[in-house]
Amino acid sequence: MAIAASTATLRQVSQEAQSCTLCPLYRNATQTVFGEGPVGADLMMVGEQPGDQEDRAGHPFVGPAGRLLDRALADAGIDRSKVYLTNAVKHFKNEPRGKKRLHKRPTRYEVEVCRVWLAREIALVQPRLILALGVTAAVALAGRPVVLSRERGRLIALREGRRGMVTTHPSAILRVPDVTAKRIAFASLVEDLKSALKQAVA
Repeated sequence: MAIAASTATLRQVSQEAQSCTLCPLYRNATQTVFGEGPVGADLMMVGEQPGDQEDRAGHPFVGPAGRLLDRALADAGIDRSKVYLTNAVKHFKNEPRGKKRLHKRPTRYEVEVCRVWLAREIALVQPRLILALGVTAAVALAGRPVVLSRERGRLIALREGRRGMVTTHPSAILRVPDVTAKRIAFASLVEDLKSALKQAVA
């Protein structure tokens, strides 16, 4: 399929996803947050789910974790506009606490149900490499348990013969309390991004 046709189809799929009610997560979410980026991107990155700010804005990776990812991408020499960014789950799973909405990890069922959208994104974008940001995304992509410490930094086989890698989710780095440890974790993310880019364009 030509890039122009795939782009139009991806836009149509994104519109279809806006009315998704396949699982109950849509009830407490503001909107579906679909992926963004160019068809034909060499590199696709997949996170767990949109956060509070993404849910309100309707765009992936625009909150605190997204800003940290932007810094890491810049340090790795990667142009964000040339990467396709999305999440395994398209609705923000949360628990209201007063005026705040606290993040809740999606269940295996919710991840699997939402995979219909992720699979269509992958089929249309046709990335050369998919980088999973965090274990939830890695499991959704690989279809098996993934141990981050064991598989980080090396190529792994994903569903349907796709090539992938896995790294930590930027939000995990934000939660590191020690300044030195946070700096080391950020540097490791940058190195993983460089490795992913190298594999994607190889």
